[in-house]
Formats: sequence, C-alpha cells, structure tokens
Amino acid sequence: MKRIALAPYLLALALLLVACTASGQPQANGEMTATVKRVVDGDTFELASGEKVRMIGVDTPETVKPNHPVEPYGKEASNYSKELLTGKQVTLKFDVEPYDKYKRLLAYVYLEDGTFVNEKLVRDGYARIMTIPPNVAMADVFLAAEREAREANRGLWGLDANSKDTGKKQSDKEADKTKAKPAKSAGSETPPEGKAIKGNINSKGEKIYHVPGSASYEQTKAEMWFATEEEAQAAGFRAPKR
Repeated sequence: MKRIALAPYLLALALLLVACTASGQPQANGEMTATVKRVVDGDTFELASGEKVRMIGVDTPETVKPNHPVEPYGKEASNYSKELLTGKQVTLKFDVEPYDKYKRLLAYVYLEDGTFVNEKLVRDGYARIMTIPPNVAMADVFLAAEREAREANRGLWGLDANSKDTGKKQSDKEADKTKAKPAKSAGSETPPEGKAIKGNINSKGEKIYHVPGSASYEQTKAEMWFATEEEAQAAGFRAPKR
C-alpha cells in the first residue's frame, strides 16, 4: 500500500528532474538554444538574455578591443558574423568549460540549418584557430579548416597575396625590422594568460610543443596553447627532437 501511495510522488519527482535537465542551462558538454541579439565582434556576440558568447577555438581580428587598433580584416570578419548570426536562433554546445574568466559563455555555435559557425569562420578565412585546453573537442576540425583556407588564400590569408598583386611595399623602416628580427606567425604573438607553451602540428601530422626560449619558439605558429609540458604531453604532443 505504501508503495502505491508513493508512486505519484516519485513520478512527479522524475518529471521535475527531466524538466531541470532539459532547461538548457549551461553545463559541461551540454547544450542550449538561444537567440542572438547582436554581434559584438567577429568571434563574440550577445544573446537576447544579455549573456555574451565567445566562440570556442577561433580568433577573428580585433575591432573593439580597448586601446587596440582595428586589425586588418577585422571589419570584414565582424560584418560576416553579423550577417550569419544577428537575430538568429542558434544552438550552443559546450565543451569542458561553459564559461571563461570574463563570465562569457564558451560555445560551439550552430544555426538552425546545421551550419557550424565556428568552423565556417575559419574555413572561409575570417578567423584563425586558437585552441585552448581543456576545450579541445573540435581542434582537429578547426585545424583542417584553417589549412584549407590558407592553401586557398581565403580572406585574411589572402592579405599578403593581395598586397603583392597591387604593388604595395613595406616602408624602409618596416623592411629593416623584418630583416633584423624573424617574423612571428600571425595571431601567435599574444598567448592566453598562463599558457605560453606552443603546440604545433607539422606537415607530417606530428604534434610537437615548444617552450618559450627554445630554438624554434618564435618561428612556430601556435595551433594550441598549454600551461605546462605535462599538459601538452597529455594532449599527445612531444618535445622537439634535439
């Protein structure tokens, strides 16, 4: 008799738990749907709820960073994201960390037709990859997209080629700087806070990490960033052969 009397309460409790699970609250490896209110920058936008979202794994040129000039191709990237996202309903999928230190949501973003926005920005040449552990679930997808964009000189990767075609030249001062100091790979000068070790995947598919001060550090393009060598090794990277 007691079991029969408890049945309605247990059913109500189960329904409540299901409702909480399906509420779409940000949680590790979860997802939620939301409406985009406005695009802040190429890789950042605001939801109708007021929360800001930073797209995982991508880095578009700056346009709104305080005390920082608008970077080449920044406006194009921002406008592209505005066309894709403004007013749209999107699905946000989370990795290990739903939020960054600025309390922004960290998400993989999908349109209703299934378009993976993060990847599209990279593949179409509007963003470089910036993979920061532990949010690395789509790192290989982004790497393949960036290689395709670079080989096709799409978007920001075509800036150098366009500059040569139109006959633009560096000033003597800029040329002297270039000769005096090896150029760093675009987008790799400023590491994420606390993560200065560069992870790179070479043409053979070998995953190699480089610590600050090592022989190839300055010339290496960071495709992933790590805080410690142990973290890099856990992600499958090895130290360069000596």
